Amino acid sequence: MATRRRQPIEPEEILRDLLELDPGLRLERYWGERAIFYNPGGAAPLGVILAAIKDHDGPNDRSAHLARAGVYRLAFGLAPETFRRLFGAIPARPAKGRVIARAGYDPARVDELMPHPVYGWMSWVQVLAPTRPRYRSLGPLLAESLELARAKWRTRTPTGHHVRDAAG
Repeated sequence: MATRRRQPIEPEEILRDLLELDPGLRLERYWGERAIFYNPGGAAPLGVILAAIKDHDGPNDRSAHLARAGVYRLAFGLAPETFRRLFGAIPARPAKGRVIARAGYDPARVDELMPHPVYGWMSWVQVLAPTRPRYRSLGPLLAESLELARAKWRTRTPTGHHVRDAAG
């Protein structure tokens, strides 16, 4: 008897849900993705990225095989400590057009939290076509990601430029 895969949550529902987390969040098109940025009052051109939804492969990112029907990537960043707790050491940055070296992870597997194949070195993670239960389980991690975005925002001026310290 064949097992039937659960239906993924629609990406538009995820985007709506994320936007409701904070009034300072904005949806923008960014590098061919739909991305959510923390940008209170629209004070910066974009702000600090919180999460992104991507539904197609790019020239430097084909490992997830996003061209499959119904498959998209939800990606977001974690604190390095959380990334290490979940996945072990943070991988090295891959060469352009390559993916991180990470044994045991298939970047094309759906409905599984794993290091982002390209941006794992920055403590980013991905879930392809998450089901509703998987998405709900991400709540604490997405809340952490929002706190990280807020903290990065606080280091910037209202125009979105980094604040210079005394060292310049």
